[in-house]
Amino acid sequence: MSAIDEIKARIDIVELVSETVKLRRTGKNYIGFCPFHSNTRTPAFVVFPDSGSWHCFGQCNEGGDIFGYVMKKEGWDFSETLRYLADRAGVVLEAPTPEREEVDEQNERLRRLLEEAVTFYRHHLNNTPPGQLAKEYLHHRGIQAQSLESFELGYAPNSWQAALDYFTTKGYNQAELLESGLLTERQEGEGGYDRFRHRIMFPIRDGMGRMCGFGARILDPNDVPKFLNSPQTPLFDKGRLLYGMHLGRKAVRAQDQVVIVEGYLDVIALHQAGFQNSVSPMGTALSEDQLRFLKRFTRRIVLALDADAAGEKATLRGLEIARQALDKTGEVAFDARGLLRQEARLQADVRVTTLPAGMDPDDVVLRDPEEWRKIIENAKPIVVHVMESLMASQDIEDPKVKRDIAAQVLPLIEDVPNSVERDAYRQRLARLLKVDERSLAGAGTPAAPRGQRRQQARTQAATNPPARELENRPDKQAYAMEAHCLQMLLRQPDSLYNLDRDLQTGGLSRLSEQDFEFSDHRVMVRLILESLHQEQEEPKLYLQKQIPEELSGLMRKLTAQQANDGMEQSVLEKDFLRTLINLRLLRVNEGLRQLRFLQQEINTQDALAFSPYQELVPQYIQARSRLEIALKNTLYNDKNK
Repeated sequence: MSAIDEIKARIDIVELVSETVKLRRTGKNYIGFCPFHSNTRTPAFVVFPDSGSWHCFGQCNEGGDIFGYVMKKEGWDFSETLRYLADRAGVVLEAPTPEREEVDEQNERLRRLLEEAVTFYRHHLNNTPPGQLAKEYLHHRGIQAQSLESFELGYAPNSWQAALDYFTTKGYNQAELLESGLLTERQEGEGGYDRFRHRIMFPIRDGMGRMCGFGARILDPNDVPKFLNSPQTPLFDKGRLLYGMHLGRKAVRAQDQVVIVEGYLDVIALHQAGFQNSVSPMGTALSEDQLRFLKRFTRRIVLALDADAAGEKATLRGLEIARQALDKTGEVAFDARGLLRQEARLQADVRVTTLPAGMDPDDVVLRDPEEWRKIIENAKPIVVHVMESLMASQDIEDPKVKRDIAAQVLPLIEDVPNSVERDAYRQRLARLLKVDERSLAGAGTPAAPRGQRRQQARTQAATNPPARELENRPDKQAYAMEAHCLQMLLRQPDSLYNLDRDLQTGGLSRLSEQDFEFSDHRVMVRLILESLHQEQEEPKLYLQKQIPEELSGLMRKLTAQQANDGMEQSVLEKDFLRTLINLRLLRVNEGLRQLRFLQQEINTQDALAFSPYQELVPQYIQARSRLEIALKNTLYNDKNK
């Protein structure tokens, strides 16, 4: 995949455009007022998520992809836009080289090989006696002939070199067959043999329908493993692919929901029953790459787990931060804390549902499609699912059981970044346990020996932010901005005086501890301010003496990252000012977003409940206006120097 394709795959055009254009969903597309010409009457600007494009049907009559949008909006050329979007998407740009072109050409040849492999395996399913046995098995599992064609199912012959011989005659060499994952290298290191033998073959395509590899299921119950995938190859990365997505993407977008199930046959059975918004991560835990890809189509994600994978035993394992993915068992790994972090980072709505004991999704939907529909409708948020799973089959009248459940659920609740959700979950947990909500305070942390408590309190105030505090923020950008401001202060503490003067000239308040939300940064800035207010020692020397040992590593990291040593002090100070203004803008906009979300959540009948918050809206808007004016002034002054 080229850098341009990678950028387009990672950046959601709806999210990008929404930063500057208020969009409204209409069907599977979004409309709004064009940002490139004056119009307040008719929204003529349309964003098409499926194709990743936009078009103005009004005065502009122009359109394009994310690159065209940014180029027109910012007035940049393509090179500038490419660098900006690559940085935003986290894609490393590499200059085109003969070696890179050779790799791209080889990857295309591997794709052609895999396409021919689809035809090879389908031929053996449809035109050989062993293939008829495989067909009978699939029909027994409820898979219809049309689904066999749609999903291009095949059969790998029971031979050690049938594929090897066939593709060799087609002009492919053994190195290419090994690199595509169709062969397995012999232990002696000379040549290889067919990787897939006497198995049902499931072609695996990426979201754009390009061949990447295969999944294979046994026909002989004595064979192992039950499921076998292509190995990691230049084209096949299991952590980035979702089985069935190339056929289900339109349904996912149209229904604004995706359902994650365990296996290939589950996906096929659901699609043929009309539930085409179903995909499978092929036996692994959902990765952030997969969730980020899904977010281009929907933020509503449902995990449909079998009773064992979602039950109490798995839930208890899932409470561990690094539960190992269940690749060997073929289950969808359920890592509650990991999912909560990903849910918050991507601002998704992840829910969990449990299937009837002993049944897979294909069993349920073949028995009664309406039953499957109700199961999905009853999916619950992750924290609620964990609560109920832990309480199932336990005596919650036992005080010690209540204590243990609270100790396991409360850390999950603390991982939820939204305070409204956290309060709702605590209230729900208190009701389920039949305890006073106030008694849950501190229940998730075992009491330390008395002699350690004061030291723990001091240490906690000065340590790096917990993983959830950094990872679960809707914008990691805030952390980077805070760190950059600290770098400026550590580089030259006296620059604070010029910064405060410029802020007050623009009608803004001075820099304070309140500008920093992360605990380690707050401690650092507090000490920097103290170093400037005291007169006994030089600020840098005072800071070196007073910095807590737990933050010395952070201080070394920030000072080591100081760059631009050749830049003039005035340039650095302007950079400091812009960074702080942008940081405040980020916080104001996030506050407004939360207020609007809260307003939407409150029913119109309870409009009075929102009135205290409504008073904050104009304050936020006024603050944003002042910040935007100050930012424009700093940019204007820079251009006119």
